[in-house]
Amino acid sequence: MKLPLDETQAAPFLPENKSDGSGVGINYADALLKGVKLTLEDGRKLAFKRRGLKLTLTLGDKTGEGLLRRLQHGPETKEIVREALREAARNAGAEIHFEAGSAYLEA
Repeated sequence: MKLPLDETQAAPFLPENKSDGSGVGINYADALLKGVKLTLEDGRKLAFKRRGLKLTLTLGDKTGEGLLRRLQHGPETKEIVREALREAARNAGAEIHFEAGSAYLEA
């Protein structure tokens, strides 16, 4: 399933365009995940949330968390956020793949 993550809409919030002082792109992550609350074809709800450096993915009754890790996945802000989303999805029993500016969820 294709996720409604719009990296072009969130691009103005990248640290090189608008400094946030976090070093991991907190403002970019917020702009990217802001509108993602939807119901999948099988009736499960999907939502993303950020609190501090932790991203939480809720998929039905399962929850997964991923951390924004600059030392491990940086310094590229987009890659830091993508790896945190992948980690959160794995912990919730799903997979997220990024291809050509789009994100796809396999649950």
